[in-house]
Amino acid sequence: MRPGDELAPLVIPITRTLIVAGAVASRDYQDVHHDAELAREKGSPDIFMNILTTNGLVGRYITDRFGPGAVLRKVAIRLGAPNYPGDTMTLSGTVTEVEGGTVRVRVVGANRLGHHVTGSVTVELPMEVPR
Repeated sequence: MRPGDELAPLVIPITRTLIVAGAVASRDYQDVHHDAELAREKGSPDIFMNILTTNGLVGRYITDRFGPGAVLRKVAIRLGAPNYPGDTMTLSGTVTEVEGGTVRVRVVGANRLGHHVTGSVTVELPMEVPR
């Protein structure tokens, strides 16, 4: 693994169920994450995904790519365009730094409106045990 290496993308269909389940699982009861009518009253065209769900999906993306022994040490993300029901978000990553068993990855999650999430993840990889 070297800086510049690209991780295989992960395509995630954004469903109403995913948005609501993520909000409930993270105890985020803001109405804009589960009530379409109230979300529209507040100026949004529909409910939208919360940052905690996005954070979990970014973590899943990294651990899926690096394996079950990978340990997330730092996740620093920023939200951009909302994820609405019916969208598809594609997560992609590029290795930016490798130091021993620690890897830093720049992550981008894009949907039809642009970048939903950008940021970096620092992951510690298990050292191989000699046989």
